[in-house]
Amino acid sequence: MTEIDNWLPRYERAHDSLHNPVVYWAAVPMVVVGMTGLLWVLPVPTEFLKISPLLNWGSAFLMVTAIYYFIISLSLAIGLLPFLLGLAAIQMWVTNSGYPALGIATGLVVAGIVGLALGRNGSPRAVVEDLQLMMLGPAWLLSVMYKRFGIPY
Repeated sequence: MTEIDNWLPRYERAHDSLHNPVVYWAAVPMVVVGMTGLLWVLPVPTEFLKISPLLNWGSAFLMVTAIYYFIISLSLAIGLLPFLLGLAAIQMWVTNSGYPALGIATGLVVAGIVGLALGRNGSPRAVVEDLQLMMLGPAWLLSVMYKRFGIPY
């Protein structure tokens, strides 16, 4: 049994009775974008800046996430690369735009958590579980689309 065969069914069982699936599907990426944004604005050691001006806690998190996706499923990882690259592009744009990156990230996290609660019928325990499995959410959403189109994952 592969790692993905363990995680996705477990995640799916926890989400088989969503109260409002449309809100939930919107909230999952919102939380991911917001949490990555919070990591993106954290102060970084000068050693990071010596390596690359783009290296920060958020970009390091995305790199580790990409590696993990490749470990659990090659086809899901390939499908999620545009999402991860888009996420990095959004964070770079927000950081360089002059908008308050910390405020935007915090707002997205709060709105996403509210969306998770509305999508899961307001259960705080379910929302905490979703936050723990935050980066598995996009993989699960993509696996649902893969199933719909008959793509093996």
